[in-house]
Amino acid sequence: MAQTADELAKACAAALWQTDQASQSMGMQLDAVSPGKACVSMLVTDVMVNGHGTCHGGVIFTLADSAFAFACNSYNQRTVAQHCSVTFLTPAYLGDRLVAEATERQRQGRSGIYDIVVRTEKDMTIAEFRGHCRTVKGTLLPPEDVASEATEEDC
Repeated sequence: MAQTADELAKACAAALWQTDQASQSMGMQLDAVSPGKACVSMLVTDVMVNGHGTCHGGVIFTLADSAFAFACNSYNQRTVAQHCSVTFLTPAYLGDRLVAEATERQRQGRSGIYDIVVRTEKDMTIAEFRGHCRTVKGTLLPPEDVASEATEEDC
């Protein structure tokens, strides 16, 4: 039986999550994934607050980068960041739950462009992140675990 694109994306996310100690150690949760999309959330804890009393920008970047990783690795091609940029719009604070939603904008050949919006649960936009990815050799899932009749272009 053929695996759907959503099933493949979920299987890829599970494989990636299994060894993603960085995201797990920061308390991130993988809330949703589908082809070219991912949603990751995290609670801002006291160890994430900087000297200004706001969430450290590097923590916000890391959350967005994790959502980016799950979105661009949803096609069973090992994919890494090539270039990323972030614009911080408003601060996040201790106790805020941040949600990073990644959306694929363009995917062609070995390259892809993804936009990630980081918001609070109250829908306040904290940051906008843009990531450019590049596929490298290999897959997340072994061939025997992928039962798909359709092939996707590399991202």
